[in-house]
Amino acid sequence: MPKFSTDFRRKAIVALLRFEGFLILALGLFLIIRGITTGGTIEWFVISGILGLALIGGIGLLIAARGYKLKRMFGRAPAVLANLIALGVSKYMFEGGLWWLGFPLMLYSVVTIILAISLTPDSN
Repeated sequence: MPKFSTDFRRKAIVALLRFEGFLILALGLFLIIRGITTGGTIEWFVISGILGLALIGGIGLLIAARGYKLKRMFGRAPAVLANLIALGVSKYMFEGGLWWLGFPLMLYSVVTIILAISLTPDSN
C-alpha cells in the first residue's frame, strides 16, 4: 500500500469536505425549491427545517475543511461524525435497493473517515 505524504492527505481531505459541504447545501436548496414548486402544499416549518439542517451540515463541513487547511483539529470530529452518518445512510440505501447510490456513498465516507483520522495536529 503506497504511503501518501501528509500534505497530499491534507489537500485531499480539504477537497473531500468542501465537496461534501457544497453538495449538502445544494441538496438542501434543491429540496426547498422542489417542495415549493410542486403542486402539493408544503408547510413552512418543513422548509425551515430542511434549510436549517442543510445550512448547519453544509457550513459545518466547510468549517471543518478550513480547520484541516489551517492544520487545526477543530475539523476532525465534525468530519468523522458526518461521514459516520453517511455510512448509516448508505446502509439504508443498500436495504432499499439503491446499491448504485449506496456503494459510492459508502466508499466516499470510508475514504473521508480514514483521511480525517490519519492526520494529526502539528506541534507548536
